[in-house]
Amino acid sequence: MGTTRIMLNKAMILSVLLWTLVLLCPGMARAETGMTIAYPEFYPFFSKTGKGAVEGFFYEIITEALDHRMGIRTTWTEMPWKRCQEQVYSGRYDAMITVPTQERGIYCDTHPDPFYLKEIKVFTYLGHAGLARINALKTMADIKAGGFSVITYSGNGWHEKNISSLGIPTHETSLVPNVWKMLAARRGDLVIEWPTGAAANIRLAGVADKIIETGVSLESMPFHLLISKKSQFNPVLAGFNEVIKGMFNDGTMKRILSAYD
Repeated sequence: MGTTRIMLNKAMILSVLLWTLVLLCPGMARAETGMTIAYPEFYPFFSKTGKGAVEGFFYEIITEALDHRMGIRTTWTEMPWKRCQEQVYSGRYDAMITVPTQERGIYCDTHPDPFYLKEIKVFTYLGHAGLARINALKTMADIKAGGFSVITYSGNGWHEKNISSLGIPTHETSLVPNVWKMLAARRGDLVIEWPTGAAANIRLAGVADKIIETGVSLESMPFHLLISKKSQFNPVLAGFNEVIKGMFNDGTMKRILSAYD
């Protein structure tokens, strides 16, 4: 009986020591799970299948580069976009995939070359009385001069930099598909978004017959892997940039993207 008690006490002490090490050295816990990546539901960038697996061409690009070519295991967790940024800011998650901004540069490091350029276009609702004026838009300043309002999702850094900062009226929602429901309901004049990604979310919102994609293209957004300054994985960014270049050169990038056309 005494021997059993001694063994139990030793086991308890060992357990406490292990948890203390994890708490004092969070990098140890992250090393066990690999690079932790926070992402929002935004097909075809990244999404979750009915069986819980992650899919989408951003997911395929990043896992090809990190998991398969650099030997860095990745673990992906879906959450609202605003929370993704908060988790990477705090260092609880290592990385996210998005557009570099001055604000994100305060708490993240990234690589020099984008792995994807996303062309953004202007959408409006069917029957908008100002459609002719919308089709004549050429810049963000034109949106303000025209007196239009824009609908977006919470945490959209590009929108904050290019739209909200100009004083253009903005309506926000936490879920991306709801952006399109709001536009269909005429709760704002415009949505500025990437057509390929927009199409999937418009279908998901069930409002395809109420949305118009105009021919107005405003900008191309550069997407990067952003890693928290508190992460142990920052040193991989230079190598990641070279691997991405190799994926363009050997046709891998074209193969991945063509599957989502």
